[in-house]
Amino acid sequence: MRSKQIEGVKLLTISVDLPFAQKRWCAKSGLENVITLSDHRDLSFGQAYGVVMKELRLLARSVFVVDSSGKITYKEIVPEVSAHPNYEAALAAAKQAK
Repeated sequence: MRSKQIEGVKLLTISVDLPFAQKRWCAKSGLENVITLSDHRDLSFGQAYGVVMKELRLLARSVFVVDSSGKITYKEIVPEVSAHPNYEAALAAAKQAK
């Protein structure tokens, strides 16, 4: 996926993985123009957005679409670690966010 697909959209991926592992994952997955951020140190993002899975010290798979004013316009938190979010719905929400 390329974040250039939607004009003005920035794609961030946030996980508890260390930065080198995130970059390796993006390269292996063919992701371009993705900003990777690590929440490994203190889980501050996960706590603020309610996506920390304490027993595993992981972040739940989730998608947040944030518009240019900083308002969350779409949110999906996936209940199962092995499941994926509805990427098509997130993409549609990103296209509508301004």
